[in-house]
Amino acid sequence: MKKILLLLALVIVVNHAFAQTSAVRITKSGQGNPILFLPGFITPGTVWNETVTHLHGKYESHLVSYAGFNGIDPIPMPWYDAIKQELLAYIKTNKLAPLTLIGHSMGGNLAVDLAAELGSAIDKVVIVDALACMREVMMPGVPAEALKYESPYNKQMLEMDEEAFKNSATMMAQGMTTVAEKQELIKSWMLQADRKTYVYGYTDLLKLDLRPALALVKVPVLILGAPFPTKEMVLPNYEKQYANLGNKKLEIAPAGRHFIMFDQPEWMYAQINSFIKK
Repeated sequence: MKKILLLLALVIVVNHAFAQTSAVRITKSGQGNPILFLPGFITPGTVWNETVTHLHGKYESHLVSYAGFNGIDPIPMPWYDAIKQELLAYIKTNKLAPLTLIGHSMGGNLAVDLAAELGSAIDKVVIVDALACMREVMMPGVPAEALKYESPYNKQMLEMDEEAFKNSATMMAQGMTTVAEKQELIKSWMLQADRKTYVYGYTDLLKLDLRPALALVKVPVLILGAPFPTKEMVLPNYEKQYANLGNKKLEIAPAGRHFIMFDQPEWMYAQINSFIKK
């Protein structure tokens, strides 16, 4: 009887371990030097498909998607840190070195975070329209400790009905790209998102401040910014936010909004290819 109970307990433990949801889903393609492609918030790894096909040279591409978005089961909070830790484990387990990191928006934050921890295992970093601490720009003077999951704003977002949320997603998507069909695509990503991940995950990002970690990143970094609303307005923000980053090159796109890969794809491909070939 004891043996049967022990066996049942072991089966339960094993099943529980396999039932745990992964924080990331990663698809791999190609052969050559490894590149980890990190998308932005609510965005699937497939946003990088066109970039991968426009790379000059042979690369092994690893496209990341996040839990809670695009049909992937959600995970408990804190969300961002779970993603970071799983990515660190993935890079080390698969011996991805020397590794290039390419990240858009939140993916750019992850790229900095990973590079600061992995040191010489990283070869280069490309940051596409991401700030090291967006709270400083969006909520100046507000400390990270003031941001809580349980807040009136988050409660309102969680309880928002589907029609109101759809209207909000429509307006947000319109501000992220000038390409109409891509606005619909971004809106669909928002509508597919797990609501709690959408709300609490964004709180994680607002709390994030990677400016101190920038001094730990010694490898070459390319920063590509969108000129929205104007280049004159965004350039000082980038220069201030990345002041602690030594080995960097900053370029602002000639036009477009947050999703540079939609608004200025050829310009972005050229910038990335020139940088990672050096």
